[in-house]
Amino acid sequence: MAASFDRGGLLVKRKAATERWLALPAAARDSARLSGASDLGSEAEDREGDSAGQYLTVLCWVGLGLGTLDAFVQPLPPGLVWAALGLSYLTGGLPPLRAAVAAVWQDRRLDIDLLMVVAAVAAAAVGAALEGAVLLALFSLSQTLEHRALGKARRAVEALMQLRPETALREGPEGVVEVPVAELVPGDRVILRPGARVPVDGRVASGAGHLDESTVTGESAPVRKAPGDPVHEATVNLDGILTVEVTRGLETSTVAQMIRLVTEAQAMKSPSERFSDWFGQRYTIAVLAGSALSWFGFRLSGHEADAALYRSATLLVAASPCAVVISVPAAILSALSAAARGGVLFKGGAALEGLAEVRTFAFDKTGTLTTGLAAVTQVLALEGTEDDFLALTAGLEAQSEHPIAAAIRREAAERRIVPLAVGDVRAHPSEGITGTDAEGQVWAGNTRMLALTGAVMPPRLARLAEGAETLVLVGRGTRVLGALTVADEPRATAAEALRGLKAGGRTDVLMMTGDRELVAGRIGARLGLASDEIHAGLLPGDKVRLVDAASARGKVAFIGDGVNDAAALARADVGVAMGVAGSEVALQAADVALMADDLRKLAAARRLARRTARVIRQNLTLSIGAMAGLVLGSLFLELPLPLAVLGHEGGTLLVVLNGLRLLADPIRVKA
Repeated sequence: MAASFDRGGLLVKRKAATERWLALPAAARDSARLSGASDLGSEAEDREGDSAGQYLTVLCWVGLGLGTLDAFVQPLPPGLVWAALGLSYLTGGLPPLRAAVAAVWQDRRLDIDLLMVVAAVAAAAVGAALEGAVLLALFSLSQTLEHRALGKARRAVEALMQLRPETALREGPEGVVEVPVAELVPGDRVILRPGARVPVDGRVASGAGHLDESTVTGESAPVRKAPGDPVHEATVNLDGILTVEVTRGLETSTVAQMIRLVTEAQAMKSPSERFSDWFGQRYTIAVLAGSALSWFGFRLSGHEADAALYRSATLLVAASPCAVVISVPAAILSALSAAARGGVLFKGGAALEGLAEVRTFAFDKTGTLTTGLAAVTQVLALEGTEDDFLALTAGLEAQSEHPIAAAIRREAAERRIVPLAVGDVRAHPSEGITGTDAEGQVWAGNTRMLALTGAVMPPRLARLAEGAETLVLVGRGTRVLGALTVADEPRATAAEALRGLKAGGRTDVLMMTGDRELVAGRIGARLGLASDEIHAGLLPGDKVRLVDAASARGKVAFIGDGVNDAAALARADVGVAMGVAGSEVALQAADVALMADDLRKLAAARRLARRTARVIRQNLTLSIGAMAGLVLGSLFLELPLPLAVLGHEGGTLLVVLNGLRLLADPIRVKA
């Protein structure tokens, strides 16, 4: 089957070439790319193979057309008819014969291609050369469609390679210089003009604008980028002039990760694919042996030798399991390609089928259901205005690297408040921070800092200290000036995504976190989760035990960041990594990778996985049913060989086309 599904082994060569390409040093890879010597330059080779197969299919059908014209419309010279049928046999029979011989010689395996050639030769031997030509023409057409389906997935790798720009504008002491992208190293700064494609993964150092990230994350709407925001290789700067600091080289870039994942997915088979492959290999032997034995059976039942041979040839065609074997790969490859276009990468068909069967979705909270970034939720000034209070607090926190300090600075920036100048800043671990402004010493921190300064908690702030959010007190000496509350916020898409998963029926959702129950309860309530769906105060081992317990009800998917939740990701039946356009670890740990931080894509991916499972069941039912009907007809009803040919190849075409419908189901969600 492998040989028929991949003419000439192009997929195997493509995978090996991709791996060799990614293993090259950046400089060598760039040199090869610029010189045209890269193995991935075999795109032309692949397309030549595709074109050659299509030309052979056309010639096969031309010969069949002349033979059909002679038989049913207008008699043609015998020499022309034999030449036309010979053309069909050569162009339609030699490629599968070559593949069958290669399968026998290299893998010691009888292939379905051999069945088709033997069936066509048997048809010619019983005087049904036209029917044999029909068989080869339809088989050649089905192979072309199969190869085109596979080519769509393979060309995803080529498209990713083509997304990479060749040069970048690097900013340095000598000014802005255009250099090859391969020369960029972490720490370099590049200038992005409007319309330019991002050359490497990096972080915005200055400037602001919108980027089209659809090629990498599947996001349909442009994403605004400001200083500090990450940018991914191969995305497009739509407006503004950005200065980007390089964070990763080409070897570990976003596109390199996607290429690895796509090539791995093509090589990893699902349980259904393994079954169809196993079935095809063994059934081929059974059909060849059964067809040979059937001749003796027909002879014993009173048929003449020619009639027995004709019926044996009919049985051989009817029992060939082409449609059964192609049923699963046609659907799986189409779904993998559709998912990749939508920004969801599956590590093979097994992950796709596994997601369709998941009963429980277990989510890590921080960084998955929430943004992972602290945000100011409330500002309460006891003296002066909120703006003055926030200006003082932002000035005090201006030099701190703490996440809470970053949240306060972002809040001030969003309100367009200029931080006051504060000097002599000192951090006090687990307590807070102190500094000096024009009026003297100021401080910010928790209740331990409050006790350290000798200040007393004002009654107006006491209720905030008992809440589910982090309290930051700000004061001068023993006087408390006010307070802020800071909390991690749910992702904008999280609640909708959870509703989408539950709408699928028979689905349990769990939220797991190491935070306090009050904090977890606040986030869970905003996401619409019930109290029994929220699990707080967990250690990594506790998450694994919860996944174990949930697995008793069915398959479990764990969704996390791929770093802190590696054990739970590994234990779950399906591990899903969030926002891995910037995480190498997540790609390695998970079975499914969401390229964007949009949980709605998980619900869409599950719908696609379930639809794929339905298409596979439809294909197997159709193909096995059609094959069984043809076999029974050839054994007991004297089924004509032309009808066996049309039924066999027609069924193969139907299951291929049914699988290709999944290509029109990309995982895209409206913003």
